[in-house]
Amino acid sequence: MSSRLRTDVSIDKIKDYLMSRIDTTSPVEVEKVGRYLKHIEMYRRMERTVKKEGVSVKTENGSQTFLKAHPLLGEMNKVNSAIINIERSIEFLDDDGMPKYSSKDLI
Repeated sequence: MSSRLRTDVSIDKIKDYLMSRIDTTSPVEVEKVGRYLKHIEMYRRMERTVKKEGVSVKTENGSQTFLKAHPLLGEMNKVNSAIINIERSIEFLDDDGMPKYSSKDLI
């Protein structure tokens, strides 16, 4: 029996969770959540394409034929980095509705 981690959480569930953890009166924070969700949707579309077409693609150049990595793999890495950066910039609230601070904020 294999235990697979489910990563197919719906965009709506992610949105609801994030919106419950930010100051929804802040247009900047709401915009960050929107961008975060759009990047997740882009990543998932690229992931489906790569899954369908394979991680390597056959390229023909005249008489030469060779395999190379799917071009979307590099783009997926860029989108993933953007997702992480957006997530880091979101100001999450603690359980009392107050902004969470880290040790970096003290410097």
